[in-house]
Amino acid sequence: MKKIFVGCMSVFLLYGYHVYAQKNTLQASVVSRPQGGVNSFYTSNRSPLQPLSLIKLPVGTIRPQGWILKYLQLQRDGLTGQLGEISAWLDKKNNAWFSGNGKGDHGWEEVPYWLKGYGDLGYILKDKKMINETRSWLEKVFESQRADGYFGPGEVTRNQQNQIIKVPDLWPNMLMLWCLQSYYEYNADPRVIPFMTKYFKWQSTVPDSLLLRTYWENSRGGDNLYSIYWLYDHTGEKWLLNVADKIYRNTANWSQDDNLPNWHNVNVAQCFREPATYFMQNKDSNSLEATYKDFYLIRSLYGQVPGGMFGADENARKGYSDPRQAVETCGMVEQMSSDEILTGITGDPMWADNCEDVAFNTYPAAVMPDFRGLRYLTAPNMVISDSKNHSPGIQNAGPFLTMNPFSSRCCQHNHSQGWPYYEEHLWMATPDNGIAALLYNSSEVTVKVGNRTGHTVTLKQSTHYPFDEHIKIEVSTSSSVRFPLYLRVPGWCTAASVRINGKVVDVNAKAGSYIRLENTWKQGDVIELTLPMKVELQVWAQNKNSVSVNYGALTFSLKINEYYKKMNSKESAIGDSKWQASADQTKWPAYEIYPESMWNYGLYLTKQPVAQQFEIIKRPWPSNDFPFTQDAVPLIIEAKGKMIPDWTIDQYGLCGVLPQSPVTVATKEKEIELIPMGAARLRISAFPVVR
Repeated sequence: MKKIFVGCMSVFLLYGYHVYAQKNTLQASVVSRPQGGVNSFYTSNRSPLQPLSLIKLPVGTIRPQGWILKYLQLQRDGLTGQLGEISAWLDKKNNAWFSGNGKGDHGWEEVPYWLKGYGDLGYILKDKKMINETRSWLEKVFESQRADGYFGPGEVTRNQQNQIIKVPDLWPNMLMLWCLQSYYEYNADPRVIPFMTKYFKWQSTVPDSLLLRTYWENSRGGDNLYSIYWLYDHTGEKWLLNVADKIYRNTANWSQDDNLPNWHNVNVAQCFREPATYFMQNKDSNSLEATYKDFYLIRSLYGQVPGGMFGADENARKGYSDPRQAVETCGMVEQMSSDEILTGITGDPMWADNCEDVAFNTYPAAVMPDFRGLRYLTAPNMVISDSKNHSPGIQNAGPFLTMNPFSSRCCQHNHSQGWPYYEEHLWMATPDNGIAALLYNSSEVTVKVGNRTGHTVTLKQSTHYPFDEHIKIEVSTSSSVRFPLYLRVPGWCTAASVRINGKVVDVNAKAGSYIRLENTWKQGDVIELTLPMKVELQVWAQNKNSVSVNYGALTFSLKINEYYKKMNSKESAIGDSKWQASADQTKWPAYEIYPESMWNYGLYLTKQPVAQQFEIIKRPWPSNDFPFTQDAVPLIIEAKGKMIPDWTIDQYGLCGVLPQSPVTVATKEKEIELIPMGAARLRISAFPVVR
């Protein structure tokens, strides 16, 4: 396990060594992370907050291309973009979020859950219809603010002395604040800042005894805290820091030693970042350390599995840590968001590594390839995806494994943030007025860089990463300009190399670091980064000595032939899921997925070097730019395996728990095919080892 990174100052100190310089033009070095500070052009942390290591660019600054553009288009044309037509929670009739006065039905998390991703998706794709729809909801939010500053659904109860004696659940409002923040980033609407200021003024008047008292808001107060800092960075009003202190002391304690306030999978993925968020204000290294401890604690107990997540189903339970335990789609997208935020706070490349692990390996398999249905729970080892009740094998009782557009209230709406937020963090600004290529994907970004007067440049990134190890960045600028370009070196890559205009840059790039290239860049300059990938085995000693197969940022799963059985999505919907009467079933079917080939294989490994036991087969890039299906994957690994006859479907209808490796079997050795985990909606990703 990676050691927890501790120490306030050490997190933000820049270290590196100069390795290449030619006529004082190019300076290349390796650094642990960008040094924290204030960017001259993009909103950074104001004093006395701890300076950020990386600064988020306004939504819409980055223009997606390649497979991420394809994925966002599928999301627009699928469940995210069309959800307003089918989800009862988004029906505007008598909707408490659309009434303008907070009165009506459906006034909880569903609308802002959906809107935070839907709006950002519209801004990214420059989709006028989506932008206008987002604005129509936000206009009602503006309209709903009351004289005392409270907004949205719910009533604030006061006594005859005008003292607050009852407060609504503030959790939905935390989500809507994020919608407003993105809206302001996109179009600088002048109403947002005074609106949020007035709301936090109201929060400052709420007695501690009434603030954040219910379960969800108490767990998730860190989201409120983040919005306070966002506003402070825009206004510099010091009283906001007092409100931040107030929110922090009334939020669940995510800084406990070797324990968590609760073990709900989404809460953990979302709330473990709260101590590091508050670290920006208190600058106490123990707060930062607490976030690292929380991350590793859940994974040491329930996360000895591939894919970047952990097995909690609804809640993590003692004795249920096998890779057949699943995680909510909500948990996946919240983990990605946490990783992105923590990358900005700390600059630690580890968080970007984990974001990619979840984004590439766990999340894609949780949705249908056409993005018109999703699965509430997805596991690393999952060999059936039906509508049966699998409790107590999984904690949730009900049809929680079906691919269904009405899968659940939360994930049906909250999934929307996953890919838009990821896209917004492909590039980040640096405190030294440079730019960092953080999460590699084809894209263009136009940013201000250089000295305090600023110079606008466009950087175009072309790559099939993570399915390919080559990344090309082309510079477009009206005149030469000097600024630093940071290239993240993933933790799995030990031999990264760089060329500029075809010439090798002599830099010893360490895994889990940044290559910093400060140069006077000119029109047409080309930077080529190579991140050599190789097959590596991850042994999960705490999970029966099982093994997963990695190739760069990708984890590979057994290819199981999948049979999709179409169902009536309304009949297989979960619990309190609701839909509009006009929802067309022919457009929104649900699916069960069954295996049409054997799945109970163990990996047959010898004492030969790992590279000699696996064969990488590269296939043409898919013509539709979408690599997350079995037929379209551009990478396949051929390996050797043996069937394990005693490893079967268990009494709960789930893949049986892992046998202890090594497993002795009498079956014959056979060639098996492995495909990227994200393209395997049925999969074995943690393998027993056979002999």
